Amino acid sequence: MKKKIGILGSTGSIGKNTVSIINENKNDFDVIFLSTNNNVNILYKQCKSLKPKAVIIFNKKKYFKYKYKFLIKKIKVFYSFEKLKLSLLKKKIDYIMCSISGLSGLSSTIDSISSTKFVAIANKESIICAWDLIKKNIIKYKTSFIPIDSEHFSIWSLLKNHSSDEVQKAIITASGGPFLSYKIKKIKNVNPQKAVKHPNWKMGKKISIDSATLMNKVFEVIEAQRIFNIDIKKFEVLIHPKSYVHSILKFKNGQIKILAHDPDMKIPIFNSLNLDKKKKIKSKNIDISILNNLNFKKVNLSRYPSLKVLKKINNNNTLFETVLIAANDELVDLYLQNKIYFFEINKNLNKIINLKIYSDLIRKKPKKISDIMNLSEEVRLKTRELCV
Repeated sequence: MKKKIGILGSTGSIGKNTVSIINENKNDFDVIFLSTNNNVNILYKQCKSLKPKAVIIFNKKKYFKYKYKFLIKKIKVFYSFEKLKLSLLKKKIDYIMCSISGLSGLSSTIDSISSTKFVAIANKESIICAWDLIKKNIIKYKTSFIPIDSEHFSIWSLLKNHSSDEVQKAIITASGGPFLSYKIKKIKNVNPQKAVKHPNWKMGKKISIDSATLMNKVFEVIEAQRIFNIDIKKFEVLIHPKSYVHSILKFKNGQIKILAHDPDMKIPIFNSLNLDKKKKIKSKNIDISILNNLNFKKVNLSRYPSLKVLKKINNNNTLFETVLIAANDELVDLYLQNKIYFFEINKNLNKIINLKIYSDLIRKKPKKISDIMNLSEEVRLKTRELCV
């Protein structure tokens, strides 16, 4: 029987990889819906091959402009997940991939949990800012969950047959981004064109900048702590330029487990789609030269000062994480617009998160989605006001 699936954010990087895997295994899947915000042309091409029953175009202007293009092909069109859910998802489908980037995907991510037996989440912002709300729905609707980021999928895999309490040390690796070999003085004013050129991964501009500053690893540690309930003090980030090893767990029984694979997001996505089947994915042979030279290094905090932020984070989901996400998002956007220098991303981030109105939020939990979204908007405005 074909697995009924839906993809939130099918035109983004994770979504495109998911679509590619489905196209290679069409006999295994029945695509119920795809979605986009702006990339309607890509969405239309995806519909030609996958023939979904419906699409969501979240951008209302583009929804009204292009909906008839899909209706002619007998594809239902909606502008919100809630509308699609009421019309089409009367029963749980087998799998939903949540890969809308940023907090704009939060509402749909949480709403999707009640409509699927299995939810795969690649939206780190949702997990970081709203894990308690996500977890509550996962338990309420008895939905299985798997994280898709390579580091978190690796930890999830390594924890099979183990409890989080058994973990003594958890290591997440970082490539170091495009400026690993630069002298620190040269990095300070480097332009966005160079910063988005990640050495190993094909990613969007925003995540590429986060990789260059190592802010993505701050987020990944927070995300891992929330998902796996491992004390945040047990985490360490190591520089690993080849991006071959994604996580390392040291257990209290003395065992050390390492998960390695090529830097290709198709691998965790493929495995999340085929947990119940022994399927094969095309991948490279084991690279002995890399295994013989893994080249792990401690993080130089002078080069990557953003990692110091982790000292402020505790084991509870609070509104402070929303401040961190929103301020960083806005600062990266300002940098991409050439309105601030590279080194000012971290400098201004510290300025924002140390404001008393925001630093005090480390003790306040989000109770509903609107708490997060309203705060995010406020922080974005404050960031522009103080940093431009």
